[in-house]
Amino acid sequence: MQRIPRIHFAIILIALLAVATAGCAKLQARDFLNKGVAAYKAGNFDRAIEMFKQAKEADPTLLNAQLYLATAYASQYIPGAPSEDNVNKGNQAIAEFQGVLQVDPNNLSAIDGIGSILFQMAGQPFDEKKMAESRSYHEKHIQLDPSAKEPYYWVGVINWTLAYRGNATLRKAWNDANPRKTVKDEQPMPEKVRAEFQEKYGPVVEDGIKQLKQAIAVAPDYEDAMAYLNLLYRQRADMAASPQEREEYLTQADALVDKVKEIKQKKSEVPATP
Repeated sequence: MQRIPRIHFAIILIALLAVATAGCAKLQARDFLNKGVAAYKAGNFDRAIEMFKQAKEADPTLLNAQLYLATAYASQYIPGAPSEDNVNKGNQAIAEFQGVLQVDPNNLSAIDGIGSILFQMAGQPFDEKKMAESRSYHEKHIQLDPSAKEPYYWVGVINWTLAYRGNATLRKAWNDANPRKTVKDEQPMPEKVRAEFQEKYGPVVEDGIKQLKQAIAVAPDYEDAMAYLNLLYRQRADMAASPQEREEYLTQADALVDKVKEIKQKKSEVPATP
Protein backbone atom coordinates (compact mmCIF):
# COMPACT_ATOMS: atom_id res chain seq x y z
CA MET A 1 0.00 0.00 0.00
CA GLN A 2 1.13 3.45 -0.79
CA ARG A 3 1.87 5.67 2.16
CA ILE A 4 -0.36 8.70 2.58
CA PRO A 5 1.70 11.78 1.77
CA ARG A 6 2.52 13.75 4.89
CA ILE A 7 0.66 16.85 3.72
CA HIS A 8 -2.50 14.82 3.06
CA PHE A 9 -2.17 13.16 6.44
CA ALA A 10 -1.91 16.57 8.12
CA ILE A 11 -5.05 17.75 6.33
CA ILE A 12 -6.95 14.67 7.53
CA LEU A 13 -5.78 15.23 11.09
CA ILE A 14 -6.88 18.88 10.97
CA ALA A 15 -10.29 17.85 9.61
CA LEU A 16 -10.74 15.20 12.31
CA LEU A 17 -9.68 17.68 14.96
CA ALA A 18 -12.21 20.22 13.66
CA VAL A 19 -15.00 17.62 13.78
CA ALA A 20 -14.04 16.61 17.31
CA THR A 21 -13.85 20.25 18.41
CA ALA A 22 -17.26 20.98 16.90
CA GLY A 23 -18.68 17.93 18.64
CA CYS A 24 -17.28 19.06 21.98
CA ALA A 25 -18.67 22.55 21.44
CA LYS A 26 -22.12 21.16 20.76
CA LEU A 27 -22.00 19.01 23.88
CA GLN A 28 -20.83 21.99 25.90
CA ALA A 29 -23.61 24.10 24.44
CA ARG A 30 -26.18 21.50 25.50
CA ASP A 31 -24.71 21.51 28.99
CA PHE A 32 -24.96 25.31 29.20
CA LEU A 33 -28.52 25.13 27.88
CA ASN A 34 -29.57 22.59 30.52
CA LYS A 35 -27.97 24.67 33.27
CA GLY A 36 -29.75 27.75 31.96
CA VAL A 37 -33.12 26.00 31.96
CA ALA A 38 -32.54 24.83 35.54
CA ALA A 39 -31.63 28.37 36.61
CA TYR A 40 -34.64 29.79 34.80
CA LYS A 41 -37.01 27.37 36.52
CA ALA A 42 -35.43 28.30 39.86
CA GLY A 43 -36.08 31.98 39.18
CA ASN A 44 -32.38 32.83 38.86
CA PHE A 45 -32.79 34.80 35.64
CA ASP A 46 -29.37 36.47 35.64
CA ARG A 47 -27.61 33.09 35.74
CA ALA A 48 -30.06 31.70 33.19
CA ILE A 49 -29.26 34.53 30.78
CA GLU A 50 -25.53 33.97 31.22
CA MET A 51 -25.87 30.22 30.58
CA PHE A 52 -28.03 30.75 27.49
CA LYS A 53 -25.50 33.27 26.17
CA GLN A 54 -22.70 30.74 26.58
CA ALA A 55 -24.78 28.03 24.94
CA LYS A 56 -25.44 30.31 21.97
CA GLU A 57 -21.73 31.17 21.78
CA ALA A 58 -20.64 27.54 21.93
CA ASP A 59 -23.10 26.47 19.25
CA PRO A 60 -24.67 29.27 17.17
CA THR A 61 -26.86 26.67 15.43
CA LEU A 62 -28.61 25.76 18.68
CA LEU A 63 -31.79 27.81 18.16
CA ASN A 64 -33.28 26.72 21.47
CA ALA A 65 -30.49 28.57 23.26
CA GLN A 66 -31.45 31.80 21.48
CA LEU A 67 -35.15 31.18 22.10
CA TYR A 68 -34.56 30.62 25.81
CA LEU A 69 -32.30 33.68 25.95
CA ALA A 70 -35.02 35.82 24.37
CA THR A 71 -37.63 34.38 26.74
CA ALA A 72 -35.42 35.08 29.75
CA TYR A 73 -35.01 38.72 28.70
CA ALA A 74 -38.76 39.01 28.09
CA SER A 75 -39.61 37.53 31.49
CA GLN A 76 -37.55 40.25 33.17
CA TYR A 77 -39.25 43.06 31.29
CA ILE A 78 -41.64 45.08 33.49
CA PRO A 79 -44.43 46.75 31.48
CA GLY A 80 -44.46 50.48 32.02
CA ALA A 81 -41.20 50.70 33.96
CA PRO A 82 -39.30 53.59 32.30
CA SER A 83 -35.74 52.68 33.29
CA GLU A 84 -33.18 52.30 30.52
CA ASP A 85 -32.24 48.83 31.80
CA ASN A 86 -35.85 47.67 31.61
CA VAL A 87 -36.36 49.03 28.09
CA ASN A 88 -33.11 47.37 27.04
CA LYS A 89 -34.38 44.00 28.26
CA GLY A 90 -37.44 44.35 26.06
CA ASN A 91 -35.31 45.32 23.07
CA GLN A 92 -32.84 42.50 23.75
CA ALA A 93 -35.71 40.02 23.82
CA ILE A 94 -36.94 41.26 20.45
CA ALA A 95 -33.42 41.14 18.99
CA GLU A 96 -32.92 37.52 20.06
CA PHE A 97 -36.32 36.45 18.74
CA GLN A 98 -35.48 38.23 15.47
CA GLY A 99 -32.21 36.30 15.36
CA VAL A 100 -34.17 33.06 15.46
CA LEU A 101 -36.43 34.25 12.63
CA GLN A 102 -33.41 35.04 10.48
CA VAL A 103 -32.59 31.34 10.57
CA ASP A 104 -36.13 29.98 10.79
CA PRO A 105 -38.62 32.58 9.45
CA ASN A 106 -41.63 30.44 10.38
CA ASN A 107 -40.65 29.74 13.98
CA LEU A 108 -43.96 30.22 15.82
CA SER A 109 -42.33 30.54 19.25
CA ALA A 110 -40.26 33.49 18.06
CA ILE A 111 -43.21 35.03 16.23
CA ASP A 112 -45.39 34.77 19.33
CA GLY A 113 -42.56 36.02 21.52
CA ILE A 114 -42.13 39.22 19.52
CA GLY A 115 -45.88 39.77 19.37
CA SER A 116 -46.13 39.41 23.14
CA ILE A 117 -43.21 41.64 24.14
CA LEU A 118 -44.25 44.35 21.66
CA PHE A 119 -47.74 44.36 23.16
CA GLN A 120 -46.28 44.80 26.64
CA MET A 121 -43.93 47.55 25.50
CA ALA A 122 -46.75 49.36 23.68
CA GLY A 123 -48.95 49.68 26.76
CA GLN A 124 -47.22 52.22 29.00
CA PRO A 125 -46.55 54.72 27.59
CA PHE A 126 -49.04 53.90 24.86
CA ASP A 127 -47.41 53.41 21.47
CA GLU A 128 -49.90 52.84 18.66
CA LYS A 129 -47.17 51.91 16.19
CA LYS A 130 -45.79 49.16 18.45
CA MET A 131 -49.34 47.94 19.09
CA ALA A 132 -49.97 47.60 15.36
CA GLU A 133 -46.58 45.89 14.92
CA SER A 134 -47.51 43.41 17.65
CA ARG A 135 -50.76 42.67 15.81
CA SER A 136 -48.85 41.97 12.59
CA TYR A 137 -46.91 39.15 14.28
CA HIS A 138 -50.09 37.52 15.58
CA GLU A 139 -51.56 37.81 12.09
CA LYS A 140 -48.46 36.09 10.74
CA HIS A 141 -49.05 33.23 13.17
CA ILE A 142 -52.62 32.94 11.85
CA GLN A 143 -51.28 32.69 8.30
CA LEU A 144 -48.90 29.90 9.28
CA ASP A 145 -51.27 28.04 11.62
CA PRO A 146 -54.98 28.93 11.33
CA SER A 147 -55.91 26.23 13.87
CA ALA A 148 -54.47 28.02 16.93
CA LYS A 149 -56.90 30.08 19.02
CA GLU A 150 -54.46 32.47 20.76
CA PRO A 151 -53.39 34.62 17.79
CA TYR A 152 -57.03 35.37 16.92
CA TYR A 153 -57.57 36.35 20.54
CA TRP A 154 -54.57 38.68 20.62
CA VAL A 155 -55.58 40.43 17.40
CA GLY A 156 -58.98 41.01 18.99
CA VAL A 157 -57.44 42.31 22.21
CA ILE A 158 -55.17 44.71 20.32
CA ASN A 159 -58.04 45.99 18.18
CA TRP A 160 -60.16 46.57 21.27
CA THR A 161 -57.25 48.42 22.93
CA LEU A 162 -56.91 50.74 19.93
CA ALA A 163 -60.66 51.39 19.71
CA TYR A 164 -61.08 51.87 23.45
CA ARG A 165 -58.31 54.46 23.61
CA GLY A 166 -59.66 56.20 20.55
CA ASN A 167 -63.12 56.29 22.12
CA ALA A 168 -61.77 57.75 25.37
CA THR A 169 -59.69 60.35 23.52
CA LEU A 170 -62.65 61.57 21.45
CA ARG A 171 -64.94 61.74 24.48
CA LYS A 172 -62.36 63.70 26.45
CA ALA A 173 -61.85 66.17 23.60
CA TRP A 174 -65.61 66.74 23.42
CA ASN A 175 -65.99 67.14 27.17
CA ASP A 176 -63.07 69.56 27.37
CA ALA A 177 -64.58 71.66 24.58
CA ASN A 178 -68.15 71.42 25.91
CA PRO A 179 -68.04 71.57 29.73
CA ARG A 180 -71.81 72.12 29.93
CA LYS A 181 -72.66 69.22 27.63
CA THR A 182 -70.31 66.53 28.89
CA VAL A 183 -71.11 62.88 28.18
CA LYS A 184 -70.35 59.99 30.52
CA ASP A 185 -68.67 56.81 29.35
CA GLU A 186 -71.92 54.84 29.36
CA GLN A 187 -73.83 57.49 27.40
CA PRO A 188 -74.09 57.68 23.59
CA MET A 189 -71.61 59.96 21.87
CA PRO A 190 -72.74 63.25 20.31
CA GLU A 191 -73.47 62.67 16.62
CA LYS A 192 -70.35 64.46 15.38
CA VAL A 193 -68.11 62.47 17.72
CA ARG A 194 -69.90 59.20 16.89
CA ALA A 195 -69.36 59.71 13.17
CA GLU A 196 -65.67 60.48 13.69
CA PHE A 197 -65.24 57.43 15.92
CA GLN A 198 -66.89 55.17 13.36
CA GLU A 199 -64.78 56.55 10.53
CA LYS A 200 -61.50 56.11 12.39
CA TYR A 201 -62.12 52.88 14.26
CA GLY A 202 -65.01 51.10 12.53
CA PRO A 203 -62.74 48.74 10.54
CA VAL A 204 -60.64 48.02 13.64
CA VAL A 205 -63.71 47.07 15.68
CA GLU A 206 -65.19 44.92 12.92
CA ASP A 207 -61.91 43.07 12.39
CA GLY A 208 -61.58 42.54 16.14
CA ILE A 209 -65.07 41.06 16.32
CA LYS A 210 -64.28 38.79 13.38
CA GLN A 211 -61.03 37.54 14.95
CA LEU A 212 -62.58 36.87 18.36
CA LYS A 213 -65.47 34.99 16.79
CA GLN A 214 -62.90 32.83 15.02
CA ALA A 215 -61.10 32.19 18.31
CA ILE A 216 -64.39 31.03 19.81
CA ALA A 217 -65.08 28.86 16.75
CA VAL A 218 -61.75 27.12 17.41
CA ALA A 219 -62.44 26.86 21.17
CA PRO A 220 -66.18 27.19 21.99
CA ASP A 221 -65.56 27.67 25.73
CA TYR A 222 -62.89 30.34 25.25
CA GLU A 223 -64.15 32.67 27.97
CA ASP A 224 -61.38 35.28 27.59
CA ALA A 225 -62.24 35.71 23.91
CA MET A 226 -65.91 36.08 24.84
CA ALA A 227 -65.04 38.73 27.43
CA TYR A 228 -63.24 40.85 24.83
CA LEU A 229 -65.91 40.20 22.22
CA ASN A 230 -68.35 41.69 24.74
CA LEU A 231 -66.14 44.76 25.03
CA LEU A 232 -65.90 45.16 21.26
CA TYR A 233 -69.69 44.96 20.92
CA ARG A 234 -69.82 47.90 23.33
CA GLN A 235 -67.45 49.82 21.07
CA ARG A 236 -69.66 48.92 18.14
CA ALA A 237 -72.67 50.17 20.11
CA ASP A 238 -71.00 53.58 20.39
CA MET A 239 -70.91 53.68 16.59
CA ALA A 240 -74.62 52.86 16.19
CA ALA A 241 -76.61 55.49 14.33
CA SER A 242 -79.89 54.75 16.13
CA PRO A 243 -80.89 54.01 19.75
CA GLN A 244 -82.39 50.69 18.63
CA GLU A 245 -79.18 49.56 16.94
CA ARG A 246 -77.15 50.65 19.96
CA GLU A 247 -79.41 48.68 22.27
CA GLU A 248 -79.09 45.60 20.06
CA TYR A 249 -75.30 45.58 20.36
CA LEU A 250 -75.42 46.20 24.11
CA THR A 251 -77.80 43.25 24.45
CA GLN A 252 -75.34 41.04 22.56
CA ALA A 253 -72.56 42.25 24.86
CA ASP A 254 -74.62 41.49 27.99
CA ALA A 255 -75.40 38.00 26.65
CA LEU A 256 -71.67 37.33 26.36
CA VAL A 257 -71.11 38.45 29.96
CA ASP A 258 -73.76 35.91 31.04
CA LYS A 259 -72.11 33.24 28.89
CA VAL A 260 -68.72 33.86 30.52
CA LYS A 261 -70.32 33.55 33.96
CA GLU A 262 -71.96 30.29 32.91
CA ILE A 263 -68.67 28.82 31.66
CA LYS A 264 -66.83 29.86 34.81
CA GLN A 265 -69.55 28.29 36.94
CA LYS A 266 -69.37 24.99 35.05
CA LYS A 267 -65.60 24.91 35.36
CA SER A 268 -65.79 25.55 39.09
CA GLU A 269 -68.11 22.55 39.46
CA VAL A 270 -65.68 20.15 37.78
CA PRO A 271 -63.85 18.11 40.46
CA ALA A 272 -60.13 18.82 40.61
CA THR A 273 -57.91 16.07 39.25
CA PRO A 274 -56.07 14.33 42.12
